[in-house]
Amino acid sequence: MNFMEERIVKDGIVKAGNVLKVDSFLNHQMDIGLMEEIGREFKRRFADKQITKVLTIEASGIGIAAFVAREFGVPMVFAKKSKSINIEGDMYVAEVESFTHGNKNQVIVSKKFLNAGERVLIIDDFLANGCALQGLISIVESAGAIVEGCGIVIEKGFQIGGRVIRNMGYRVESLAIVDAMDAETGKITFRVQENA
Repeated sequence: MNFMEERIVKDGIVKAGNVLKVDSFLNHQMDIGLMEEIGREFKRRFADKQITKVLTIEASGIGIAAFVAREFGVPMVFAKKSKSINIEGDMYVAEVESFTHGNKNQVIVSKKFLNAGERVLIIDDFLANGCALQGLISIVESAGAIVEGCGIVIEKGFQIGGRVIRNMGYRVESLAIVDAMDAETGKITFRVQENA
């Protein structure tokens, strides 16, 4: 069992409807020591890639991606879920559907922050149906940049997202892959991974 699986077992809460609450340490309150370890682990897993930018989606991915970007020594940019008055100029836009919130959002990245030829590592906290990742991938490709991989903290292996993104030909590295969860018992079954 790796550090992320151990933390999920210790502090994660399984709820009905295939919901795994990790808000006490990952995506509401953040354990900074854990964030540092996540950053180091993604740096280790993608050490063979020449990453020049880290991309995520607001809001839960921002803190995680910042620690990853720090490890690579590169800028981090996040896709905004709504256009605000202080965003100006041309933008890349993609529509994404949220499993957690059950709604669709347009996400945007200013064209001045994502350039042709950049080598991008996409980071997110969860991978369920893969809609957010597909949206971010389309933004990277619209910019003429290269998706070097996708780093996911927790993948719900019993949902289609991981399979879809991998079948599209992208490298996905997930720190923990949950194959099953039981809301009644709280039991979580993790997929054994070779590189964990």
